[in-house]
Amino acid sequence: MKRIDQLKGLVRPYYSSSDPAHNWNHIMRVTNLAAQIAQTENANPELARAAALCHDLINVPKNDPRRSLASTLSAKEALPLLKQVGFNSEECEVIQVAIVAHSFSKGIVPTHPIACAVQDADRLDALGAIGILRCCSVSTHFGSDYFDPYDFEAQNRELDDKSYMVDHYQTKLFKLKDSMTTESGRKIAEERTLFMKQFLQVLQAESQASL
Repeated sequence: MKRIDQLKGLVRPYYSSSDPAHNWNHIMRVTNLAAQIAQTENANPELARAAALCHDLINVPKNDPRRSLASTLSAKEALPLLKQVGFNSEECEVIQVAIVAHSFSKGIVPTHPIACAVQDADRLDALGAIGILRCCSVSTHFGSDYFDPYDFEAQNRELDDKSYMVDHYQTKLFKLKDSMTTESGRKIAEERTLFMKQFLQVLQAESQASL
């Protein structure tokens, strides 16, 4: 773990954002979960940790047209850091592939087990209790209301997650479980998605108080 400890020291300054959805705590959650998934899937947890630590080195805002370039830029930024702590060329290539592939906006379906572990771990952080908090903070940042009290489930209107936070659950978050590339990731995703659906049921009931 010496290389990972050294890498943590090098990448930590990159994650000083005040955005709780993409700060150091997010990086550590993804890092630990990626290592857990890699271990379960008989892949190298150290390489998964390294990729996860570097996966958001270059953070491009969600509403920026260059968003899809963020993971490629992060992989490029990571290379000298990885070499500095002792990863060889072959290991660096595996780690860089995983960094690039994690991006949701790129739409890559990874095949390498390290890339699979990192992509699943990053997407899992958008689900469950943490996912609820992240969705709320990001949606509030972009000026979305929580929900439409007159049509909570969008039965008589188009889904619009730019206007209503809860619509994002239908447009993206509930679909993430079907994008998992590992069996262990899929199991966690199903559990976290169920929790979010239960949360929305309670929220919908409480939303009637605003009418």
